[in-house]
Amino acid sequence: MNSIKSFSDHAQCGRLEVHLVGGFSDDRQLSQKLTHQLLSEFDRQEDDIHLVTLCVTELNDREENENHFPIIYGIAVNIKTAEIYRASFQDRGPEEELRAARALTGGPMISIYDAKTEQLCIGPYSWMPFPHVDFWLQQDDKQILENLSTSPLAEPPHFVEHIRSTLMFLKKYPSPTNTLFPGNKALLYKKNEDGLWEKISSPGS
Repeated sequence: MNSIKSFSDHAQCGRLEVHLVGGFSDDRQLSQKLTHQLLSEFDRQEDDIHLVTLCVTELNDREENENHFPIIYGIAVNIKTAEIYRASFQDRGPEEELRAARALTGGPMISIYDAKTEQLCIGPYSWMPFPHVDFWLQQDDKQILENLSTSPLAEPPHFVEHIRSTLMFLKKYPSPTNTLFPGNKALLYKKNEDGLWEKISSPGS
């Protein structure tokens, strides 16, 4: 909220709008809990917030052979027209394995994009060696799905491959601070004229 409002300090009109999309009727009801937490948090804000889109949990659920799946897995926003549409992404941005490794080792959700500098700021991160990484790398796809996913039946096709590559990354870098972040500095990326992410030097490096 603070990040959004920092770009609207001098705005004389307009309103804060929220679009919530995602989750489904999963067996563990994780989506329902997360949706409730998000709505409660927005309700606690002092600002007047308008809920424009709500496509969550049972509203984003389809059933097939008595199993539940999300209808929409991802969205994109055209920031010029404010149009929201379904999307899937082949390219998941710079340092995907590094970011995934941080998440798999229990790192909390964070935003890595700085809208003021228009840069991605990744790290520096630290984590403990992943327990039994060799054991997990020996497991078949079914075991990885059942044990390392919150919703095994609803994962996209690339999930297991993604987890395996992340585990390999964690095996290679059990302690990332010095090896992946020289000088304990963040990795910075900025888009070039072709719209591609390009690594840039950290200030003072």
